[in-house]
Amino acid sequence: MPYVNIKITKEGATAEQKKQLIEGVTQLLVKVLDKNPATTVVVIDEVDMDNWGIGGFPVTELRKKK
Repeated sequence: MPYVNIKITKEGATAEQKKQLIEGVTQLLVKVLDKNPATTVVVIDEVDMDNWGIGGFPVTELRKKK
């Protein structure tokens, strides 16, 4: 039973986009590893940008600099 955990920053991914991620990852595991889609688990965690750091800075600060 594959378990895939996708972590994204909380920036407004729509329900449709998340559905597409779940379907796409599931189909990739079916295609590449011949996994059963009925037992493939995909979890999407949305992380607040203040709790996600890149290069020593929270994403909220990095977004402001752009």
